Amino acid sequence: MLYQASKAWARVEIFCAATLAATVSGLILLNVVTRSMGQSIYWVDEAAIYAMVWMTFLAASAAVHHRSAVAVTLLPELASPRVGYLLARFADIIVFVFAALLIWICWRWFMPLELARQGFDIKAFQGATFNFVYAEPTNTLGIKKVWIWLVVPLFAFGSLLHASANLTHPAPAEEDAP
Repeated sequence: MLYQASKAWARVEIFCAATLAATVSGLILLNVVTRSMGQSIYWVDEAAIYAMVWMTFLAASAAVHHRSAVAVTLLPELASPRVGYLLARFADIIVFVFAALLIWICWRWFMPLELARQGFDIKAFQGATFNFVYAEPTNTLGIKKVWIWLVVPLFAFGSLLHASANLTHPAPAEEDAP
């Protein structure tokens, strides 16, 4: 069940990452065309950067599910199958611990309980915590950066889900092999 949830979430992440990759390409093309006409659109660069950031985080989380992240495989390839298996399990544990710590960091960063205690009043929250995460605007898009930064807890959640599934489902299924 956990593995199936991870598999479904990874599909959503890959779809969103692919859509964002097309968006980045479109924004860059738009930027090239408008600059060549001498009518550049000032916010396109920033939008392309944020789309690429989101794409990268979503694809990285899906890579945890597929166990296809960049890795140095020299030691597992030289070791016996048993040692290689133990190294793979150790890597799964490390990814799980990293994702759990990232969830904790995001909890401390976004402080959702304190925001709720302040009645979701951003100014009261800022005054009580000196945390400006919900108020800082982007340079040219004019939206709050919190909408950009939300990819970090989303990545943490996805990575934790995938790492948990990998721990309970140690061998990748044949149909999931990248």
